[in-house]
Amino acid sequence: MTGQDPTAAIEIDTSRPHPARMYDWYLGGKDNYPVDEEMGRQMLALDPRVPVMARVNRAFMHRATRWLAQHGVRQFLDIGTGIPTEPNLHQVAQEVAPDSRVVYCDNDPIVLAHAAALLRSTPGGATEYLQADVRDPAAIIAGARRVLDLDRPVALSLVALLHFVSDEDGAHELVDRLLSELPSGSYLVMTHATADFTPEESAAATEKLKAAGVTLALRSREEFGRFFDGLELVEPGVEIVHKWHPELGDPVPGQDDGVIPGYGAVGRKA
Repeated sequence: MTGQDPTAAIEIDTSRPHPARMYDWYLGGKDNYPVDEEMGRQMLALDPRVPVMARVNRAFMHRATRWLAQHGVRQFLDIGTGIPTEPNLHQVAQEVAPDSRVVYCDNDPIVLAHAAALLRSTPGGATEYLQADVRDPAAIIAGARRVLDLDRPVALSLVALLHFVSDEDGAHELVDRLLSELPSGSYLVMTHATADFTPEESAAATEKLKAAGVTLALRSREEFGRFFDGLELVEPGVEIVHKWHPELGDPVPGQDDGVIPGYGAVGRKA
């Protein structure tokens, strides 16, 4: 079951880089284009640990999903899914709880082309893929309702996504709107890049991406924490990404070679 037909004609803009395809390139994938690799190499020239950062974010998603499933969450809404890379979120959740239901959402057509990989659910669970943008929360919620029971807790996953949405584009309002549709007991799961530790490299990266048509809105620890205002933070609260419950997964090679400039957190809606 998919939100759109993966066999339909897919128009992919290869004239400028896309974060999902750059992320795929960082992870060693094949679903990217020269424009994505070119920008990826420019990012590596500024900080050669960028691929480690990508893997650290992926590992955080695995650990957070595992923690949530262990604590009774059975529904997940993952926005900014990216190109499928095993294990995907539903595989982690359904390993703990086979009845878990997962809705994926992304705005890159190339992710749609690989949506079948996201739909291999356990018999007792369910998965769905929506082709939509985080800037259209109404469409996301409408699609999610086809699979998720929004009267029961949902984990809203926004991993490595909101640093591509500026305050001017309403990043906080988008999160608030999505959370407003979810009941008490739901969770917000986020990671976010920051310039707190690498201000010069971050400024250069922001300018290079801006010139290529990609917004990069790096936020401080305090600014990132604002997304969790009104939520109950799961211990240890806002933390360097790979230091959030490291016991729930294997370490990423290279994660301790210098500071990883990003934060992660999980918060519960009362």
